[in-house]
Amino acid sequence: MRTGTTFVFRRLLSCFWVAVTVLIGVVPVSAHVFAPALLELRETDADRFAVRWKQPNVQPAGARAGPRLPGTCRVVGDTQIRREGTGSTALWTVHCPGGLEGRELSVDGIASTRANVLLRLERVGGGSIRHVLTADAPVFVVPSAESFSGVIWSYSRLGIEHIASGIDHLLFVLGLVLLVGGGRRLLWTVTAFTLGHSVTLALATLGLVRVPQAPVEVLIAFSIYLLAVDLARGPRSSHGEVLTGRTWMQRHPGWMAGSFGLFHGLGFAGALTEAGLPSGDIPTALFAFNAGIELGQLAFVALVLAAGAAFRALVRPGASIADGRIGWRTRVPTVARAIPVYVIGCLAAYWMIERGADLLL
Repeated sequence: MRTGTTFVFRRLLSCFWVAVTVLIGVVPVSAHVFAPALLELRETDADRFAVRWKQPNVQPAGARAGPRLPGTCRVVGDTQIRREGTGSTALWTVHCPGGLEGRELSVDGIASTRANVLLRLERVGGGSIRHVLTADAPVFVVPSAESFSGVIWSYSRLGIEHIASGIDHLLFVLGLVLLVGGGRRLLWTVTAFTLGHSVTLALATLGLVRVPQAPVEVLIAFSIYLLAVDLARGPRSSHGEVLTGRTWMQRHPGWMAGSFGLFHGLGFAGALTEAGLPSGDIPTALFAFNAGIELGQLAFVALVLAAGAAFRALVRPGASIADGRIGWRTRVPTVARAIPVYVIGCLAAYWMIERGADLLL
């Protein structure tokens, strides 16, 4: 395999032409789920509730979603529609004789939005109930008291689903595994990525850092593209180790992962902040959502390592999956190692073009 930097960049530059072709005539590849909507009901008086329904501006074409309140509720006064930065909000008041306890709250059309709905109910005497509505479970029966474990699970599930649906974030993690293989070095590298995106996720969700989401998504795609370029550079041994001319990323994968993790954390935060999450939800949501992301990320790393070990056993007859060398770097054909690298690079190039075009439109 030719290993010159010019050759590598020429190969990955061809990914841009592949991406352009896809943009012109092929169904677009979605890299992440859309930001969730927000349904908030604030009790203002006995059996009266101020309803706030906010949806993000960016949604799939043809998406139609709307809250469904109990049949006993009646609208009082007019409905107000206003723009709020990253979304549009509808405000109205309802009168629900007997209150909402034991009644069903739901949202029609969640599946069409390809996102979840954050539900918050504030009681007039204090206290609140929080829940996450999904396409699989779009109905919530209002309990008499909030279950803390239920809140933790709801937001943790939101984090797991977000990372599982975020192909761009998962490809970056895959790139980290391809870069360092297994062992302690991989543990340190993934931990550094976790620390990086946890910091900016917290800062953005707490409102201490405000960055437009669109440029962040471009930077995330660019970070994946740079990692793909680096993976394609430098001669490697049959075990995947770089022989000469090691790059900065290859020498310091932890620092690289932590730095790029800052961009990814801002992307994760968009799943909460773009919906206008009320400040009272932030501590619980931040902890549980981040925990869900980490669980999903660790599960993905374990899956990649297991797949790499199984593949090694297949290409090396007699090798054992449990022989202590679990990881991608093993005695496998050069082409087999190159395929995932160029797949990552081409997809990253596509996302750079797609998201960059959105900034210009």
